[in-house]
Amino acid sequence: MISASEFRNGVTVEYEGEIFVVLEFQHVKPGKGAAFVRTKIKNLKTGSVVERTFRPTEKMARAHIERLDMQYLYADGTLYHFMNVENYEQIAVNESDIGDTLKFVKENEMVKILSYDGQVFGIEPPLFVELEIIETEPGFAGNTSQGATKPAVVETGATVYVPLFINQNEKIKIDTRTGEYLGRVNN
Repeated sequence: MISASEFRNGVTVEYEGEIFVVLEFQHVKPGKGAAFVRTKIKNLKTGSVVERTFRPTEKMARAHIERLDMQYLYADGTLYHFMNVENYEQIAVNESDIGDTLKFVKENEMVKILSYDGQVFGIEPPLFVELEIIETEPGFAGNTSQGATKPAVVETGATVYVPLFINQNEKIKIDTRTGEYLGRVNN
């Protein structure tokens, strides 16, 4: 059990039957009345962020999230298959538990499988990936004074906005958290 006065960024707790991670916290001691803890917490299953206030003495269960490195093998309809590279054990995860977290991940890439009490609830892709552009308008430079962008489809099927000078068949680096273009990859 953990009390609200012990909250720190990154702490995971079980609250109202769901698993949350503390993104921000602030201990508030008003001039009148009792102290309280103002928090911004993220639901790890749905990804929604909510603001809640707690009494400092309020207790809840600490949630121990297991993060296991696994290799993404392939998608089969609504199931995604992963393999533990240490013991070659395979698991299948339903599409509804993953959402769109794999839109920048190629087959055979390593990811982290997040589980709580043996139940998989999410995937953490690598922070940055290098993907090849398979479809975009022809590149050109000049004629813009600001950083104009154009849509480009990468090899996983996801769309990324890239600068106008990027061409088809080029490899680019992408931030998987935001889907932002970070730069060209030199071969």
